[in-house]
Amino acid sequence: MDPVVTVGLDGSPESVAAARWAADEAQRRRLTLRLLHAWPMLAPDPAHASSALDQNYWAKKLVHTTRAEIQATHPGLTVIGELVAEDAQDALLRVAAESELTVLGSRGLESVPSYFLGDISTAVVGRAVRPVVLVRAGADEAGQSPPPRTAAVVAALKLAGPCDDLLAFAFEAAAARGLPLRAVHGETLPLHAHMPWGADHEVTREIEHEARTRLNAALQRWRVQYPDLDVVDSVSLESPARAVAKAAETAAMLVVGRRKDRPPLAPCLGSVAQAAIHHARCPVAVVPHD
Repeated sequence: MDPVVTVGLDGSPESVAAARWAADEAQRRRLTLRLLHAWPMLAPDPAHASSALDQNYWAKKLVHTTRAEIQATHPGLTVIGELVAEDAQDALLRVAAESELTVLGSRGLESVPSYFLGDISTAVVGRAVRPVVLVRAGADEAGQSPPPRTAAVVAALKLAGPCDDLLAFAFEAAAARGLPLRAVHGETLPLHAHMPWGADHEVTREIEHEARTRLNAALQRWRVQYPDLDVVDSVSLESPARAVAKAAETAAMLVVGRRKDRPPLAPCLGSVAQAAIHHARCPVAVVPHD
């Protein structure tokens, strides 16, 4: 199969927004767009059945309508639709392994249930072996207008280990959009940095200098590879989750990492990824890495 961008459809405003965003991304990457709708109760496709007797009528209509809209706005884009009689989570994890990118709708902290959202999107993001992007309703409309002058692709870096997969995705995304890349690192102050009258400035300067040195070292290779890209590094002496949430407020896209191999009882997503998914209004790309 040709390289594809896959989007999960369930008919919600969030999944439609995800489909529109995915269409832009597939066109930007010159890839095929696959519209996937999964439902365990899909019936075998009957031959010559009328719409009144076709149990899959509404599922087919969802995919057909979305495909027609996308092809009208992206005339050169190859779009394929796929209906699978399978649990949505299982189907998405399966296709995510063979897709360049998987895109899902997201409601953040809202609790209204949806088939592809909530627990399913979190489970897919936490287990997919390739990047997954979560898109909120309204993000597609925002993408139709020029980004604000302050907009950037924001990459959240913990610097606790290798992060080349995350940086490769973030640099490519920024370059493709003609936007700056802002690399953000949050560093929580240790207990000994706190004094009765506030933070010890000598200790905080040392911590910030060390963090910025490690951040610049992580970025050096990518700055050489993308010499024309405007790259800004930012170190905040606060919790990484809070630093990323603040940076996401003006971001065109937020890129966070997820370690592939985590301890058996540990959550699939770390605190930074969880904060990004729940609070960021922009599209959030979760990139698995070693």
